[in-house]
Amino acid sequence: MSSYTSENSEELKELDWIRVQTKLNDDYKIESLKERMIRKVKENPIIPFGILATTSALSYGLYSFYMGNTKMSQLMMRTRVGAQSFTLLAILGGWLIIGKKNN
Repeated sequence: MSSYTSENSEELKELDWIRVQTKLNDDYKIESLKERMIRKVKENPIIPFGILATTSALSYGLYSFYMGNTKMSQLMMRTRVGAQSFTLLAILGGWLIIGKKNN
């Protein structure tokens, strides 16, 4: 009779492990690159706007430089620096907010 309870307890331990493993698998699902990008944009939607502003200012500034419009080129390079600063502050702000949520 003691062997029966020993086998029974072993089965229960095995079943507990299966439940724990299933819960862990549910918490840590593998996501595709597209799903991850969508999740990240939903977490902090300001960062893509900053990236777009930085890229636009850089592109137009380089185009102006190529066309010989030095005043506009200089203005766009200054705008690019401002957009990069904005993006960096958005990233740091997002980290602070996420850090406070986890604590």
